Amino acid sequence: MKFSEFNLSQDLLEALSYMNFEEATPIQEQAIPQILEGKDIIGCAQTGTGKTAAFVLPILEKLSKKRNQGINALILCPTRELAVQIDQQVEGLSYFSGLSSYSVYGGGTGPEWEAERRALSGSTDIIIATPGRLLAHIRNEYVKLDQLQYLILDEADRMLDIGFYDDIMKIIGECPKTRQSLLFSATMAPKIRKLAKQILKDPAEINLSVSKPAEGVTQEIYMAHEEQKQGLVRKIISEHPDFKSIIIFCSTKKKVQRLTAKLQQKKMNVQGISSDYEQKEREQLLLDFKSRKVRIVVATDVLSRGIDIKDIDLVINYDVPNDAEDYVHRVGRTARAASKGLAITLVSSDDIYKFKRIEEFVERVYEKKDPPNDLGPGPKWENSRPKPKGRRGNFKGNSKGGTRKGSGPNKNYKGRQKSSNNRTNSKRNNDNNDSTKKTD
Repeated sequence: MKFSEFNLSQDLLEALSYMNFEEATPIQEQAIPQILEGKDIIGCAQTGTGKTAAFVLPILEKLSKKRNQGINALILCPTRELAVQIDQQVEGLSYFSGLSSYSVYGGGTGPEWEAERRALSGSTDIIIATPGRLLAHIRNEYVKLDQLQYLILDEADRMLDIGFYDDIMKIIGECPKTRQSLLFSATMAPKIRKLAKQILKDPAEINLSVSKPAEGVTQEIYMAHEEQKQGLVRKIISEHPDFKSIIIFCSTKKKVQRLTAKLQQKKMNVQGISSDYEQKEREQLLLDFKSRKVRIVVATDVLSRGIDIKDIDLVINYDVPNDAEDYVHRVGRTARAASKGLAITLVSSDDIYKFKRIEEFVERVYEKKDPPNDLGPGPKWENSRPKPKGRRGNFKGNSKGGTRKGSGPNKNYKGRQKSSNNRTNSKRNNDNNDSTKKTD
């Protein structure tokens, strides 16, 4: 379906033509007409399917016909990077319509806070914001949302994962009850349906998410011990000299730093990115990556969702993600918009049970490859450990004591006793969970 069939204004069609957008994606085909009719929407579609334009286009169309003095539309999203990306798309699509927008996402200096304050207290038509930063401004009592017509929650599942539920509800409490509300998510978990019931009125439901990697992604799985991973990554990259954009996902910030340093020692054009980096550094790196000045980015899950970088050739999962859905989002960085891409995952013996969950989730059993001969044999899939009981890293023994099978000095392992093993596992858990902290 062509965008010209939606009866959009000439200004919007001209902007779409300028941006080389001609054919609507399935989520756009279903969402745009219903949003134009004034319906609340709960939309579920996998990353890279065009969700942003699905809500931005009809909102711009409606605002071009009727807009109030003050903030007319509020778009909430989980990360700074996504806020900037949405704002860029709004700016492009509204270029000929004269509508204004501003992204509010935290970080930076006093002048940046002041610029956000002016945008929020003035007559900016569309505000794109992370919940925590917007709530900080609201507490100063100069943010007026009484003229709001449209409320959009993008990547709602991610916002809830990060812990923004309370912030979201406080912000919604500042909004007029008479409004059009849109909720977009990559998954339709029970918590999303609960949130939808609280904020949407008789919504139309659009569900295109199959929670599976795009068909254009070639997926390869290597069994690799932890000490083999760096050598395997170097070999994979060297085998694809024609690949111009590569993302490598690590589970912790420390691994990002170590792997980036090792690849830089090999004279590779690589930079690291995580929530430890300053916001200006992250923004500049993304610009350099998009413009192909940087070939390889090593990242935590800060880049797994919501970042619109086209033509990524290769995604490497240096570590298996903790959640099966995160695997889909990581892999979804490549093969966007019906293109082709390669995704390679390195599976250590400790991560086998995680990858088994991924296979169950996507309903597919993958072929497992061995590392190249010069790196030695990798772990065996059939020798996988069982999925741990209870919290990750903790062994639940008999509360009356007992013997834990295994070797080493801690053969006799009592249920809740403190040990160096528990402290080590606790630290590992903290490292693995560092990408779930609030990022605004």
